[in-house]
Amino acid sequence: MAKHNDLGKDGENAAVTYLENHGYIIRHRNWRKGHFELDIVAAKANELIVVEVKTRSNTLFAQPQDAVTLSKIKRTVRAADAYIKLFQLDVPVRFDIITVTGTKDNFKIEHIKEAFFPPLF
Repeated sequence: MAKHNDLGKDGENAAVTYLENHGYIIRHRNWRKGHFELDIVAAKANELIVVEVKTRSNTLFAQPQDAVTLSKIKRTVRAADAYIKLFQLDVPVRFDIITVTGTKDNFKIEHIKEAFFPPLF
């Protein structure tokens, strides 16, 4: 596996640990259906939280959350809609971003709650 893939996997593992340590229940990781994908789907306080994880070794060129573009937001919202329909859920949904920067043994994690809202299509 390429080094950047290892970093991404390590970052996602760190994000899951962070969420669990803060009382979130992890429903799914890397959930896929057709061409839809969600990094982490969690639950807390009767709310579904869809988490996009962005991992970078440093922030010299850009902040990790800057990689969550409008097209990525639209794909994530569509995937969340498919998830909600598939599992027949009727709960509020929140879209968060967790940024993970640094190296595996020294990650800095930032949790951006309500990072975006579903755009009008």
